[in-house]
Amino acid sequence: MEDKKNNNTRVRIGITQGDINGVSYEVILKAFSDSRMYDFCTPILYGSTKVASYHKKLLSIHQDIAFNGIQDAHEAADRKFNVVNLTNEEIKIDVGKLTEVAGAQSRLSLNRACEDLKQGKIDILVTGPISKKNIQAPDFDFPGHTEFLSHQFGCSSLMFMVCDKFRIGIVTNHLAIKDVPEAITHNVIYDKIMLMNESLKRDFGIPMPKIAVMGLDPHAGDKGVIGSIDANVIKPVIEEVQSKGVLAYGPYPSDGFFGNSDFKKFDAVLAMYHDQGLIPFKLLSFTEGVNFTAGLPYVRTSPAHGTGFDVAGKDKASEQSFRNAVYLACDILRNRKEYDELTADPLH
Repeated sequence: MEDKKNNNTRVRIGITQGDINGVSYEVILKAFSDSRMYDFCTPILYGSTKVASYHKKLLSIHQDIAFNGIQDAHEAADRKFNVVNLTNEEIKIDVGKLTEVAGAQSRLSLNRACEDLKQGKIDILVTGPISKKNIQAPDFDFPGHTEFLSHQFGCSSLMFMVCDKFRIGIVTNHLAIKDVPEAITHNVIYDKIMLMNESLKRDFGIPMPKIAVMGLDPHAGDKGVIGSIDANVIKPVIEEVQSKGVLAYGPYPSDGFFGNSDFKKFDAVLAMYHDQGLIPFKLLSFTEGVNFTAGLPYVRTSPAHGTGFDVAGKDKASEQSFRNAVYLACDILRNRKEYDELTADPLH
């Protein structure tokens, strides 16, 4: 990541608290215990100073963090750890446990942060890990952040896992394996490739990105012996986007592709389903990777790990993935501004 110390414009980062019983508060507090973080950004956590104080006591090495409790993001102060208090009521914390209270708090934090993002009160969004189980409610019927945010902002999106120059996008996101083949259609693959291509240009500053597209079946169907989707669905899409100038190639068998480190020859990889992309990604970058939602009108990132209930409250969680999520969000915001300025009509 680039050195942000010389950047005088501090980015207002909205941070959702995630699950209050997991490692979310731990990684957030650890990251912002480094005073250098405040040189380039102003953190605004949507949560509770009481919950933050509770977790702070579990992490004795972070006693130097002072919380600036506020009621609105507009009140946030530079060089302070700002907390938008979502409620004045006592919140029951059960570290390491899955509870309805924690799910309700996750929803409250996410909804408030999204509204402030739309209103321009914050510049970017970094989300803490949630439980996909306890966050479910009538107003949250989504398998994860990615799908919820796509609905919130009324657009298609791409789940994009990033670690330095290693980038993997997912076609079908959080979907049961049995439903994957039916979901892999010509239009869906086309949209994901085009989203990835545009994101690589606008968000990552790569003028002519090279994209590797994975096959679905073993050995990418082995010329129809194992399956027909690779030859009849995926390959035609690749040929179509190539005719439009997109440098996409494949479909490649994922075992040999990752086994031979062929991903190093491309700017990004498009996997067909969740584990096809996430297993190699986490093997190579588990403690440092970032989940970025490409295609949204706003920048959103998150650490690539989950709630970590098994290590919650034990001061064992690494903050590196969360810190990288902050860095990447700031980098993408800057890249977007530069790209939009370069591509804008000079006469308008």
